[in-house]
Amino acid sequence: MEEEDVWEDLSNIPADPPHMRELCENCKRPQVVCWCAALPPERLQPRSNIILLQHPAEEKRCLRTAPMLQLGLAENKCLIFKGKKFPQPRHDNLENILTQSNTILLYPSKTAIDINDLVNENDLYNLVLLDGTWPQAKAIYASSPILHNIRQVKLITSTVSSYIIRTQPTEGCLSTLETAAEALSQLEKDPIYRDQLVQPLHILCQYQLDNGAVTHQSKEFLLKTRTYPKLIGKRLSRLLRSTNDTVLNLD
Repeated sequence: MEEEDVWEDLSNIPADPPHMRELCENCKRPQVVCWCAALPPERLQPRSNIILLQHPAEEKRCLRTAPMLQLGLAENKCLIFKGKKFPQPRHDNLENILTQSNTILLYPSKTAIDINDLVNENDLYNLVLLDGTWPQAKAIYASSPILHNIRQVKLITSTVSSYIIRTQPTEGCLSTLETAAEALSQLEKDPIYRDQLVQPLHILCQYQLDNGAVTHQSKEFLLKTRTYPKLIGKRLSRLLRSTNDTVLNLD
């Protein structure tokens, strides 16, 4: 190819950037994969508040569920703080929230009590969730001493995750959205949170399945059926032994 032909080809390259898919103004996802139609007809208004302490890596995931939770609840009913340890100077008012007497942390520690045992104590709670994988959640907890002083609760439920397009460590793992929905249903004594908040997740998973994704069994299930293709590490082995019926929040 002669030099003048090369320059002619270059001159035909458009100066404007390529056309991008239109985004939904609400969920910020491409409109063809928007799940906003499945959000509650009216944003739900629980008495309690959800406080998400989100690992930075979680924000980069395209299939995360925290935005569904934030858009499904009334404004300021779901607050998201980002970081690897908490609180930090940029986390406005977080330290005040974490030190309030009605703040509880959903974390499966040895001292955690069934969340149902709290129901008759207060009408309003600040329910703190650690948003990330289990190793990320453990790292956040370990690096944030203030969390160790918060009363800790756990979920005991037979609910099975609908997040079937992502492999979870155990059968009892729920996404952040599902964990918050189940916790609110138990705290508020109202199944509307369990029923309505998770509908966008169903739409997301169905779209992925319709476009080539496959359903995923948990690592626990694959190990029990001897179909897990890798050697199990010590960390996963300890996790499987410790969970039993306790729900882990793993998004």
